[in-house]
Amino acid sequence: MQKNKTAYFVTGTDTDVGKTYIASALVRYFVQQGQTAVGMKPIAAGCEKINGELRNADVSALLEASNIVARLEDVNPYTFEPAIAPHIAAEQVGATVSLNKIKHAFDALQSQADVVIVEGAGGFRVPINRQETMADLAVKLNLPIILVVGIRLGCINHALMTAGSIRAAGLNLVGWVANRIDPNMPALEENVETLKAMIKAPCIADVNWGAVPKFSGI
Repeated sequence: MQKNKTAYFVTGTDTDVGKTYIASALVRYFVQQGQTAVGMKPIAAGCEKINGELRNADVSALLEASNIVARLEDVNPYTFEPAIAPHIAAEQVGATVSLNKIKHAFDALQSQADVVIVEGAGGFRVPINRQETMADLAVKLNLPIILVVGIRLGCINHALMTAGSIRAAGLNLVGWVANRIDPNMPALEENVETLKAMIKAPCIADVNWGAVPKFSGI
């Protein structure tokens, strides 16, 4: 019997909230369920040149978690060296990010794997060119969204605004992750409980600092 194809778009409340950590853990979760799974990072800004090739740590983490061998240009269609906003990094090298190219790469991955985990860059509304943002990419791929909330000062506002933006784009927020990136945050538990009450989607993982995520409800 042919397995159903599944894919999720992982976005975050901001940069450095643990999207890659959670996205890689999601890939491993589905691998452990006996499925073929692959991670995808459509746009990676912030790379190191090794043997003449640009390498990105996020892409490497997703590749390590995946259990199929996919073409690098499908896993990561766009790679830029400076760790700056993707559209600016692209402009500096005379490139323009194309949603159609990313969709073509995604389709190639989905033809190979039961599950594709697509990790965005930065937050949900980060520009990818002068006309479009990560939100437009999520709409183009038409995927259910998993939101990674970095639990730190200001996270409630950022999380609620991002959840509202996802709904406004007509997309389905199927779950969110409380990623406790600041273990010394004052009133940490109260913040997490507030988010659980106010985000209109299930919390699929509550991850302590340095802990392995345990997912439920996906």
